[in-house]
Amino acid sequence: MGRKRPHHGNKRRGNTSGPRKKPYALIEGTIHVHRPGLATVETAEGAYTVARGGVRGAMNEDTVQISLERRGGPEPQAIVRAVLQRATATFLGTFEPAGPLGAVTPLDNRMGHDFFVLPDDRSVERLGIGAGDVVEARILEYPSRDSAGVVTLERRVGSVEDLDLLVETVIASHGLATRFSAATLEQADALTLDVEGALAAQKGRRDLRGLTTFTIDPTDARDFDDAVDARRLAEGGYEVGVHIADVTHYLPWDSSMDIEARQRTCSTYLVDRVLPMLPERLCNDLCSLRPDEDRLAMTVRLTLDATGEVLDAKAMPSAIRSHARLDYATADALIQGEIGAWDLPCAAEDAPRVAEAIAVLDEVAQLRLALRHRRGAVDFETREARVMLDEDGRPTRVEVRERTRATSLIEEAMLMANEAVAKMLSDLDIPAAYRVHERPAPESLAATLPVLHELRLLEPGEAERLTAGDPYVVQDVLERAQGTSGSYLANALLLRAQKRAIYLPHNDGHYALGASAYCHFTSPIRRYPDVVVHRALKARLAGTMGSKEQQAIVKVLPQICRTCSERERVADAAARDSQKVKMAQLYAGHIGERYSGIVVGCERYGLFVMLDDTCAEGLLPTRELGGEWFSYDDTRMALIGEESGRTFSLGQRIAVEVAETNPARGQIDFVLAGKR
Repeated sequence: MGRKRPHHGNKRRGNTSGPRKKPYALIEGTIHVHRPGLATVETAEGAYTVARGGVRGAMNEDTVQISLERRGGPEPQAIVRAVLQRATATFLGTFEPAGPLGAVTPLDNRMGHDFFVLPDDRSVERLGIGAGDVVEARILEYPSRDSAGVVTLERRVGSVEDLDLLVETVIASHGLATRFSAATLEQADALTLDVEGALAAQKGRRDLRGLTTFTIDPTDARDFDDAVDARRLAEGGYEVGVHIADVTHYLPWDSSMDIEARQRTCSTYLVDRVLPMLPERLCNDLCSLRPDEDRLAMTVRLTLDATGEVLDAKAMPSAIRSHARLDYATADALIQGEIGAWDLPCAAEDAPRVAEAIAVLDEVAQLRLALRHRRGAVDFETREARVMLDEDGRPTRVEVRERTRATSLIEEAMLMANEAVAKMLSDLDIPAAYRVHERPAPESLAATLPVLHELRLLEPGEAERLTAGDPYVVQDVLERAQGTSGSYLANALLLRAQKRAIYLPHNDGHYALGASAYCHFTSPIRRYPDVVVHRALKARLAGTMGSKEQQAIVKVLPQICRTCSERERVADAAARDSQKVKMAQLYAGHIGERYSGIVVGCERYGLFVMLDDTCAEGLLPTRELGGEWFSYDDTRMALIGEESGRTFSLGQRIAVEVAETNPARGQIDFVLAGKR
């Protein structure tokens, strides 16, 4: 395989009596390897792209010294000159014998180095490791430009037959944690549920177990961190209760559990598993609002007028008892009149009250959608595809989830609670992990104008307002596009122009929601920013903002927010990649079959097509479009045939055949239907 063998000792140097080179100006930073051949180094002076071949012996997240060089482009590029501190000590890989040596290939394809087990290392025999096994390796010698790395084996993870290497590779390539430390598990296992004790000991905690609360979640949900109740008020308007698992009651600041949660920052939802932020004892047991079990919660009670405007909001620690665990399909069937209250999975005496509360929440949701629209909230059309697997991890079908009235009523209740808590904190300038979405950059919005003009979606005078980020113009454009051939293109262009929402220690509002203040409060089981918000809210309610704990949190809050924003992107990317590898595996059994789809991306090298039925995405290479030369129009994001003038652009409907798949890379390749 052309592997380099480990090299020991120094190479002899040639004559060094020639003229000495000018010394490099060295800069210290952290290297981030995004994929093989693409890395950046983040320094105090800014971020720099690493030049081709400039990574050298560095690995992802290492602290390095770099020099900067100009190699023809406008921006200087980084060359790694030294590794100051290593970030990776162990990794997962596949083991293969290589003569007298053993070779370990990392599952994390960003590592890009060979590693060997030396002949005198007995770990292979001691652990009973065979060819193809997945192992945990500890690095003894790091790879350099002159030699490969040396490892010893610490654990046999499993055989290829036992593990899904496609998903394991995704996990490793995104650096996701899969195990909790012994200290964290010990802390979690020592926790006990004592609702009566908490009510007796905590003066401000309210006993709300008499309320008819319930949860609505996806069918396959395992942790239930939000429950709701609702009723109409005699004087008009509504009262809505949102009850969120009281995670911080069990999660002391700076404990081993807390530190690990802070490092993970969120749960990661992969195609075949969840990598939780918290140990199972918390997320699936003590903090899960399971039906007919007493649980501690943080409750927000909202009073609304007849138009859906929030008139008053109160927050409190509480104890609740969920009366029903519903899924979205059941709630939708109830709303549509397909089933009655007596069909709900709860006690007969609770069913009428649960059914009435769902009707109230559905009514409130419609009012809130209209209210948010009036204040400039921007909603983009989205569909979520999930590959369903059998017991052996093989893909069987794709389930496409879209917004329904049941999902909307829960979403709107959570949005109200999040806004209310953010306002409680921001009105007093209390530092917390606010969810901030900035107005799009004018240049990003200006780039959409040529296509929107071509689609005739802009009225006179709207171009300038759109470029300035006027959300009402964005709303109008999306509404005009709805139901037309340009609907997907308009949605895609304006969505791409948006900035990504991030966490900040201060409130700067949320552009897309049209909210003056916003935070994440409703999912502390799976998001660490919600944990931060719960602690801040409890300190506000108890008047302990000046406590040593809160001062310690505020001190590190900027770093917590940065890390949460970064790790959220990693978790999202890992979730997408895990879906892609299984989608490609599914379509490997459909080579040559025809499908209809829509062009969702356009590059010089080809079109990205999303299939209608499953949302599967694949590449239709430019070379498969025909015998003529196709030029790329960057403004219109289109490929145009130079002889025929035939155009392929975003939003265009197209028929394709599956030509090839590469599950390991999550890739599907298409050809035009009938052109194979």
